Amino acid sequence: MRSTVEAPRAPQSLEALGVPADRVAELLVKVLLGGERHGVDLADRLAVPFALIEPLVEHARHERLVEVRGVSGVGSAGYRYALTDLGRDRARQYLEVCRYVGPVPVPLDQYAAYVRQAAEARGPLGRRELAAGFAHLVVGAAMLDALGPAVNAGRSLFLYGPPGNGKTVIAEGIGRAIGGEQCVPHALDVDGQIVTLFDPVNHRRLDGTAVARTVDALVLAPREDRRWVRIGRPVVTVGGELTLDMLDLSFNPIAGFYEAPVQLKANGGVLVVDDFGRQRVPPRDLLNRWIVPLESRVDYLTLHTGRKFEVPFDVFVIFATNLRPESLADEAFLRRIPYKVLAKDPTLEEYTRIFEMNCRRRGLGFDPVIVEYLMQRHYRPRGLALRACHPRDLVEHMVDICRYQGRPPVVTRELVEAACATYFLEAEPSQARQQAQAQAREAERGVGAPASERARRGAGDPADGEHEAERGVGGAAGGEP
Repeated sequence: MRSTVEAPRAPQSLEALGVPADRVAELLVKVLLGGERHGVDLADRLAVPFALIEPLVEHARHERLVEVRGVSGVGSAGYRYALTDLGRDRARQYLEVCRYVGPVPVPLDQYAAYVRQAAEARGPLGRRELAAGFAHLVVGAAMLDALGPAVNAGRSLFLYGPPGNGKTVIAEGIGRAIGGEQCVPHALDVDGQIVTLFDPVNHRRLDGTAVARTVDALVLAPREDRRWVRIGRPVVTVGGELTLDMLDLSFNPIAGFYEAPVQLKANGGVLVVDDFGRQRVPPRDLLNRWIVPLESRVDYLTLHTGRKFEVPFDVFVIFATNLRPESLADEAFLRRIPYKVLAKDPTLEEYTRIFEMNCRRRGLGFDPVIVEYLMQRHYRPRGLALRACHPRDLVEHMVDICRYQGRPPVVTRELVEAACATYFLEAEPSQARQQAQAQAREAERGVGAPASERARRGAGDPADGEHEAERGVGGAAGGEP
């Protein structure tokens, strides 16, 4: 089972925050520029107990930057604080340098220590847990056995094969199988520079696990450090839009702070590089950028000042592509990706299970005769390869047709014909002639065959389907329902 490391403990002193007091005071003043706030509201916005920032508030009052406008509680945590004219001027000066206003950032060394601790606490993943991550898919046992060791290694995986066989959903299924929880800070402090890390788009915040926002928790000291967010194991996916710039810090000169790159957001989880080889930059350039992190498990980022710093690289990187691996990388780089798994075409049995699963999810009745009809009417005569995406797409086509015709969705031969007509490409004239000639030769062989053999061919012996499946793949398949 995959274990979950404990959340960082709440700091018990201002020094334990790991951030200089004057930097916390700057954040405090910038927060008050938005208007009056109670002491507990200040603590909530900065994600630290009020007991830690109370000396900074009193110091700001002494400097006549902050004043008390009223009282609605017991103690200084119940005071209503506001900025004076001098305080507003000071806040604007701070905002000219950096416009970040939010939780106190976590220092880089505390973040690195947490990532290392979480990596060490992560246990192995068994076949049962891996299969659970693919419960919504039809994935063969051979594919699971190929993926399992790669997931436990936690380094990198090259997932390749024909288009439409579920490479992307297999990669996302790996993220579900890994599962578990972890924490990520709202922002990092790197030599006084702020790097935002928590991303609501790529991080799934877990409800019910956040520290209670009670007055006692905000005034005194909660059990967990509220500067961190508890999230599900991150699965970050990038595709053709990926560029080299996305793999480094993104500095906003107007805001005055940075946004973390995608691999830092994926720390502790999975980074899926989908459609690898179709990015706007050459694959070789992207691969060269990954060589050091994949081997040393550390990455190096650079501030706009030129200062380079080290961050942990605890990411399971999955390169998914339908291009030939040897056309994307040389032997030296492929050696650094220890696992290469081929997403093969589904067998006829797996294709049938995928078709049935999609029918059930759409509330449609399923009859295996429909699949056999597809094989005899379209796949075999036209030489089409089985793809894991075909059942889902054909079912969706039939549902769309029924909606257009204003009738309840069903699966019939007529609808299968209509779906295939707008899904599969029509054969070129030369290709059609070749197929017709092949069918004529097959018919001639059937005439010279014994009567029993001709009868078997005419009846569509299931053995033909088995031979067809063996020609198509001969192994496991992972397909999206």
